[in-house]
Amino acid sequence: MVGIRARTAISFFLLAYAACALAQSAPGLPSHQWHSAEERTVEADASNFHAFRFDIDPTRTYSLAELVDLAEAHNPETRVAWERARAQAAALGVARSELYPTLAAAVLSETSRSNVLFGNEFFPQTIQDFQVGLDLNYTVFDFGARSGRISAAKAELLAANFAFNDTHRNIIYQVEQAYYRLLRSVGQEDAARASLANAQAVQQAAQDRLAHGLATLPDLLEARSATAQADYDLQAVLGAEEIARGDLATAVGTSASAVIHAKLLDQVPTPESIGDTVGLAISRALKQRPDLMQQLAAIRSANARVKEARAAYYPELIVNATPVAQSVYGLQQPNPWSHTGDLVGGVTFNLQWTVFEGGARRNKLAQERATVHAAEAQANVARNQIADEVWAAYSNLNTAFRQRQAALALLQAADQSYSAALESYNYGVRTLLDVTAAQRTLAQARSADVLARTQVLTALADLAFRTGDSIQPNKARSLP
Repeated sequence: MVGIRARTAISFFLLAYAACALAQSAPGLPSHQWHSAEERTVEADASNFHAFRFDIDPTRTYSLAELVDLAEAHNPETRVAWERARAQAAALGVARSELYPTLAAAVLSETSRSNVLFGNEFFPQTIQDFQVGLDLNYTVFDFGARSGRISAAKAELLAANFAFNDTHRNIIYQVEQAYYRLLRSVGQEDAARASLANAQAVQQAAQDRLAHGLATLPDLLEARSATAQADYDLQAVLGAEEIARGDLATAVGTSASAVIHAKLLDQVPTPESIGDTVGLAISRALKQRPDLMQQLAAIRSANARVKEARAAYYPELIVNATPVAQSVYGLQQPNPWSHTGDLVGGVTFNLQWTVFEGGARRNKLAQERATVHAAEAQANVARNQIADEVWAAYSNLNTAFRQRQAALALLQAADQSYSAALESYNYGVRTLLDVTAAQRTLAQARSADVLARTQVLTALADLAFRTGDSIQPNKARSLP
């Protein structure tokens, strides 16, 4: 009966273990989804996970500078880069600790009882041993292995700090781009509403002329079609504006549903020219771009690893000291307890020198030197890429300035053409097709004007991003 119960318990255990194992295995067919109890626990964790969100005042109008400050303080990407830099600083502390000795303490208490044969009799014997020991270990010299590791850790910490700065550069750029997209959407909304008002005015004029027998029904239908098209364009712009607001809220570091009010496009000053030459912009970028500085720090780290690999060819001297305070109590019946105590231990000097290892040191050194050359080549690639990025951003900014001037002229001409066409239509000189064509041209001109103004701001922010000016404390940011 006992054997049956044991076999039943073992069977249940095996079945439960098999069920757990199957729950973690892949589905039997690629067409089947994977579901298990573990999935439920992760789903519960996801529902209980609450990300940090800060509150945005929905009644306040924020400037770009204020939104950038909020993003640098609350965007989780800055926290990730900051924690990585802190971890690298701790790694440097670990590398520096090799310069100091290690000291370990141990306490041992042992009781042993046995029978000892003395003559033709056995006597019970009890020994109680107490020991307090220290283990001091120190590397006297290693021909630069430790200093190489420390130098590599310093360079990697420097690279982590540059990566942290580059994260701020990217976040500032993301906020700027999202902010200007929102300004563009708001400006496009104003332009679309003005175009809708113009279309409605044309429709009203056509309806009035039809009522007086001066127009035909097809003219009124054409005007209604133009009004419907203007309303359709307005709804598309409103949808793009909602998306732009969510993008800006996400870039700042809060929920996409947060309401952020930005300044109107007419309230943001738009520069008309740039003072720097492209050569100065490229030179400045090569001096202050944090991603390039990160590449140069990688070269330092690689050179330090070469020093560490070269030290493997030389011996290493390690000293070890183990002082032990010992206290021993012994009892052998029928004699009384006995005691002895002393300070014991030793000092060891260990000189280690690898004579032959099958070429591992040579290949390791060659590997690290190749890493140095690769890091140098990568830095050259980054320099060329940065120069090209600045050149393109500078050209785009000049193009945006020229398009801005052309858009102003286009808007002025289109507005005059529409006013003249509508007035002529009311006098019966022009046809409705002429008026609707002028109205569409004016709508396009308004849209082009908004696009040209925001393109100047976006291109200016892009140039500051490519040169690294956006994170320099001694330079004025291109923020309204």
